[in-house]
Formats: sequence, structure tokens, C-alpha cells
Amino acid sequence: MTGIDRNRVRNSFDLHASEYDLHSGVQKRVIASLTGLLSEFPASPRRVLDIGSGTGTLLKNLAGLYPQARLVGLDLAFGMCQAARANLPQNPSLSLFTGDAEAIPFREHAFDLIVSTSTFQWLGELDRVFAEVFRTLAPEGRFVFALFGEKTLFELRGSYLKAWEIKGLGSEERTHTFPFLSEVGTALDRTGFTDVRVFSEREVEFHLDVPPLLRSLRSIGAGNTAPVRSRGLAERGVMVEMMDIYRRDHGVDGLIPATYEVLYGIASTPPEVRST
Repeated sequence: MTGIDRNRVRNSFDLHASEYDLHSGVQKRVIASLTGLLSEFPASPRRVLDIGSGTGTLLKNLAGLYPQARLVGLDLAFGMCQAARANLPQNPSLSLFTGDAEAIPFREHAFDLIVSTSTFQWLGELDRVFAEVFRTLAPEGRFVFALFGEKTLFELRGSYLKAWEIKGLGSEERTHTFPFLSEVGTALDRTGFTDVRVFSEREVEFHLDVPPLLRSLRSIGAGNTAPVRSRGLAERGVMVEMMDIYRRDHGVDGLIPATYEVLYGIASTPPEVRST
């Protein structure tokens, strides 16, 4: 994945926390799918962590699935934690923390189940966050997550790069890159997880035009996260060219599609090894 400005990610989600739920249709469908995956497992975990808990939608589902569990939400953006507190009913078994998934602020073996949706694509290295999940999961714990994969927003990213090339402005690495399915599975194996299962699904949204799509992405804090410098008129020219390419190459019946590749992962920690 390209270099990610974590401060920019945090600030973006802080700024747009209050309007996130109005524009996060795909993210809500991903949460519903992941909740369905969890309901297939008979176990009832006692301690559950939601990484990137956002406005609290998944935590609300978890409270219904596991009414006896201690639930913890962790999000990088304080604004998201505030939104979750406002959205969630009072529950003495639920806590919210502002913190970084790459340095989870909990002790080893603190949780029986760790979940996450639409978060890990904003992190720099999967190995690092998976290692933190592994550290904080109890033996025979379960890790269930969803993140956006390599084909996500391919229409937008491809149109932008093509426009940049047409304008002859040199090398351009602005667009955010997402992990491949194989990368996710390999990173889980390297970390030491067992019973690894990774699969993908596609979600497609349709927008009236490219500007409404861009506004929607900004409204959920998901603008481009790679560090960039201002390019003034040259950049505006590229954006106009990109919109024309997007409409011409991908438009369908007067609408433009935005495709999301959702990668789902399920993995377990091995049993505790005891010395004899």
C-alpha cells in the first residue's frame, strides 16, 4: 500500500463523524454481512473488541449477538467515539476508547473475539496490525474482519491515472492502493493465525455524477490518504479530464458506478502451548 498520512486519516474521520452514517451505505452492508458471519459461530465470547468502531453500528449488533459479553470499541478518531457514544444506548458492559490499531492499548490475551470492518485499508502494514490482534487475542480466540481490497474504486483510480498520463505531468502516485486478497491471507499466515479463511465480495453504488461520488467519499472521511502536495491549476485540469474519462468509460444509463471489493477474513489463534 502507498504511504499513508495517519494524521490526515484521523483528522478526516474526526471532521466527518457527524455525517458519516448519511453516506456510508456500503459500509453498513459490510457490517450486516459480517454480523451474519458471526452468527454462524456457536461460541459466546466473554470479551469482544471492535477495531475501528466508528459510529457504533457494529457494536450495537454485537450487543444483540452477545448480551453477556464485555464489549470494547476502539477508533483512531475521537470524533467517531463521540458519535458512537451518542448513537449507542447506555450499556455498562460497553466501553469506547480512542486509540491506534497498530498499537492496541490492551494487554496480551485480553479478548476472545476481535472484529473490524472497513478499517485496515487505512493502515500502513497489515503485518503490524495483525500482530497486534494476535497479541491481544486469547488462545483459541477468533478474528473476523472486512476490509476493502485492490479492486475498490478501480473506476475512479483508473480514470485519475489515465487523466494524469494524458496531461503529461510525469509520475503520479497520488491514488490510494488497497491490498490484494492473497496479501491478506499471507499476512495472517505469517502472523501465526490458524484456520485462515479469506474471500471477497463486490458491492457497487451508483451516483448521479463524479462530483457527487467525490463528495460522498469526503463525507465518510475516505478521501485520498496518500500524502500529496498542492498542484493548483494543473491539478484542476487533471480532475476535469478524470471526470470526462470516468463518464465516458464507465457511465451506465446516465449514472456512474463505484465498485468496492470487500475482503472478508476469518482466523483463529492456536491453543496455548503449555510446557510439561
